[in-house]
Amino acid sequence: MNTNKITVVGSVIAILLIISIPTIYKVIKNHQNNLYQVVEEKVINGAKKCYYEEKCTEDIITLSELYDLNYLDKISNPVTKEYYNEESYIEYKNNEFKFVVVE
Repeated sequence: MNTNKITVVGSVIAILLIISIPTIYKVIKNHQNNLYQVVEEKVINGAKKCYYEEKCTEDIITLSELYDLNYLDKISNPVTKEYYNEESYIEYKNNEFKFVVVE
């Protein structure tokens, strides 16, 4: 009888771990992706404003330009908390803005 209880409890714990570990991983990964999207949107909005006000006339706008023209405060990676390289840039191509991170 004692062996059966141990087997049942062990099985329940194993099933819970099998279900919970991937779920927790997915929730954390999804949260990190959302954080990256917020930062990317903030950067792209600053670049759009600069571009459409014709202060940034090139198709490639660096973070350094946006900082200098006060379209953006210094931003950091939301996960690692390190500042993005000022050489990172926003590329305007085919009527779309794309944020490219330079390491």
